[in-house]
Amino acid sequence: MSKDGVNPRGTGARKPDERSGSRILIVEDEAHLAQGLLFNLQAEGHDAVVAADGEAAVDLLLKQSEPFDAIVLDVMLPGMDGFAVARAIRAAQNYTPVLMLTARGRPEDVLEGFAAGADDYLPKPFELSILLARLNGLLRRSRWLRPREAEQELPTTDKYTFAGKTIDFGLLEVRAADKQVRLTMMEVELLRYLVHNPGRAISRTEILDKVWHLHQDTDTRAIDNFIVRLRRYLEDDSVHPVHLQTVRGIGYRFVPHPKEDTE
Repeated sequence: MSKDGVNPRGTGARKPDERSGSRILIVEDEAHLAQGLLFNLQAEGHDAVVAADGEAAVDLLLKQSEPFDAIVLDVMLPGMDGFAVARAIRAAQNYTPVLMLTARGRPEDVLEGFAAGADDYLPKPFELSILLARLNGLLRRSRWLRPREAEQELPTTDKYTFAGKTIDFGLLEVRAADKQVRLTMMEVELLRYLVHNPGRAISRTEILDKVWHLHQDTDTRAIDNFIVRLRRYLEDDSVHPVHLQTVRGIGYRFVPHPKEDTE
């Protein structure tokens, strides 16, 4: 095992020609780490491609006709960093799952990554087995969202409907009568936690701990930015929210049916 957590032998891996059909973009400027990831992902049966900087990654993601199924994205890149890459592809309506590699899991990096549109994070140095497990989780989600060649209905069990709106956790969408909005995985997980705790005041610290698994002292204002975005998706009037309510001095509360709750 190298100091970066990449096992060059690819223990238990498939042969490189046994492709699983997953196409992965590795965005990493450290050549030894990029090549180690490339070798191991290919040994696992994936079709992996390396981009050494952010500009090259955005070019590959937005201009190539063959899409990627997942992205392993380092934060610390020359020129355009990983946060800027994530923001650029999300702004272009590219929702390829992103596993972001952060500098030793600094909470500020993690939160900025989530805000930029990352779906998961992994601190450096990392164990290869952990990276593969996280990546496989994102690939499963990518396969669920990939358009079916045959006309088949997607699973409909992972939905929540309230006040004329539907949160589809499986498809990462919010749907209302006049709009349909795609969500990042972190936005979905925050909504899921709020929906599972209706009417209860939930602190920002609890959200950091239970939703994003950040246990250190962290600037909780990042939560406020997420709530502002979610209000744009869920509220008829985001300036005067009735579903995602602020609980002064504590955090937030999800109220699915505010009129019924006040009667």
